Amino acid sequence: MLDPTPTGPHSGGTPLLQTIGLTKRYGDFLANDSIDIEIWPQQIHALLGENGAGKSTLVKTIYGLIQPSDGEMRWQGEKMVLSGPSEARARGIGMVFQHFSLFDNLTVAENVALGLDGKESFKDMSARLEQVSNVYGLPLDPRREVWQLSVGERQRIEIVRALMQNPKFLILDEPTAVLTPQEADQLFVVLQRLKAEGRAILYISHKLEEVKRLCDTATILRGGKKVSTCNPRAETAASLARMMVGADIKEVKAAAGRKTTVPRLVVNDLGMEPDDPHGVKLQHISLELKGGEILGIAGVAGNGQDELFAALSGERQSMDPGTVVIDGQAAGHLSITQRRKLGAAFVPEERLGHGTAPRMKLSENALLTGHAASGMVQRGFINTAATLKTVDRATEAFDVRKAKRDPEAASLSGGNLQKFVVGREILRNPAVLVVNQPTWGVDAGAAAVIRQALLDLAAGGAAILVTSQDLDELIEIADRIAVMFHGRLSEPLATADASREKLGLLMGGSSLAEKETAHAVGA
Repeated sequence: MLDPTPTGPHSGGTPLLQTIGLTKRYGDFLANDSIDIEIWPQQIHALLGENGAGKSTLVKTIYGLIQPSDGEMRWQGEKMVLSGPSEARARGIGMVFQHFSLFDNLTVAENVALGLDGKESFKDMSARLEQVSNVYGLPLDPRREVWQLSVGERQRIEIVRALMQNPKFLILDEPTAVLTPQEADQLFVVLQRLKAEGRAILYISHKLEEVKRLCDTATILRGGKKVSTCNPRAETAASLARMMVGADIKEVKAAAGRKTTVPRLVVNDLGMEPDDPHGVKLQHISLELKGGEILGIAGVAGNGQDELFAALSGERQSMDPGTVVIDGQAAGHLSITQRRKLGAAFVPEERLGHGTAPRMKLSENALLTGHAASGMVQRGFINTAATLKTVDRATEAFDVRKAKRDPEAASLSGGNLQKFVVGREILRNPAVLVVNQPTWGVDAGAAAVIRQALLDLAAGGAAILVTSQDLDELIEIADRIAVMFHGRLSEPLATADASREKLGLLMGGSSLAEKETAHAVGA
């Protein structure tokens, strides 16, 4: 078990961590502008803000990854200058990043060892890892290879690795983004225990209801400045979002009287072996999606969602053309471009690298996906005006914020790039849209814009398939919800019947496991 830090909140009148006028400049751009923040022992402190508000810069400074341009940090009342993360960890500052830093082919213990100082033997470290993980209700088998683990188990590794350094202060960046509701509840129990032991937690999340439930204090950043510190439990999700964006978030509403038409996307008993040795095999997947309908697919990452997207988009083709049918035409054997010509559009999960080429301009990225079914290429020549018009339309319709008219994709913040990628495809007015994680890592304002656009597209008669790990998102916009687990797809539930508890159990495999057993017995 870890050594507790038995310090009560505000004891002695000195914060555990304090920043005073903390500033970070990049040329003329102020990423952090004179930020003052106090974090106390026995406190779970939320850090909120839009994409690009300065959250990442602030926590990277606190963790020693970047150096401030001005201002200072104080640790337990004394001025602190960090040369790097190792010095931050030595002082008792730990961080769990949103994106995992794990090697799939190494064991749990080997991955943890890479993040420690190596002062104890591998055998002793492995035993301590198992003990700490069990004590905190995050059980791990040190001998298992990471590729065999679920995403929730992988996150446990990151958290336990941080806990094994006995931190006084722990930074968590979007920790529930990849968890089932039940796994998130267990994480909250762990965090409350760490708080009771006297530790401080800085908690970054876009899920405002969970912030209200968990956090004692919230600091809100906007445009690099601190705009408020408040008690989130005394606020509503809407008032927190208003402070984050500086304006009311428009309510997402489906069009009244939306009607469904004929099936526009049909999948018939789709099975596919993975092309990655650690990938997921698709098994007996069937679905029917009508025009005017949004079908949500829930599930913990790594259960076949990426493989299904590749099969539907044409990144991987099937030997049987009839496994995928778009607007009545067999398309399982067709390429991405051929499927786009049938009226389909696709938005992958990874916006930078998969959805866009980072070093290409937005207009050039618009051309990459739009040339097959638009006026961007005429008689073999690129119509530059048409590519720029797509950029302008997406900018206006989806509030894409950028420094100039046609910048490189990599220059946009994550949320703004996501709005561009989704907008680029929606503005084509596709018959079928397949979108993977439409609001991954974007703030409340951007998420509302994207979700409303999906509802409006469905109201116009498009068939939309949305894969998301955000159950609140699916419940808000989907007509039916199915769950992916180990490469299989559950029967869709009407959203009105799809409680978070029921979906969480499906995401954990309970009902699907029973169906698999019954299927095997029947065979």
